[in-house]
Amino acid sequence: MTTQALPSALAAIVDDFQALSEPERLQLLLEFSEGLPELPDRLKDHPELLEQVVECQSPLFLTIETENGGGPVRLFFKAPAEAPTTRGFAGVLHEGLDGLSAEEILSVPDDMPELLGLTRAITPLRMRGMTAMLGRIKRKVAAASPARG
Repeated sequence: MTTQALPSALAAIVDDFQALSEPERLQLLLEFSEGLPELPDRLKDHPELLEQVVECQSPLFLTIETENGGGPVRLFFKAPAEAPTTRGFAGVLHEGLDGLSAEEILSVPDDMPELLGLTRAITPLRMRGMTAMLGRIKRKVAAASPARG
């Protein structure tokens, strides 16, 4: 798979990872973990609105919001600071997918996390966690899409 199949923001992130050596890729993943936005207050006070991605080794919760007529999809993640790999994956998905249309998100190939080039540096269990995050986002987007839901 090439990055041409990806939305432009996500393709740029994948290109950045692919241009680096493995140790540098891990450093970039840590930078994404630091850039993950905090939850807005309306979600901080209502954890029941978030869904846990149980496939992740560390506790990760997410939700999406869309406007009634479709509109851009907003992504929200909650991951502990002491879980930089999980937060990094969430940061990549947030930066690459937040604000896109449902169709753009649903068109992202399920195996996109493998394009980051981290499969030798990150355990298979952690890679499955990122793949599960993407799958959960896509499932929630599909369920919230008027044409698909």
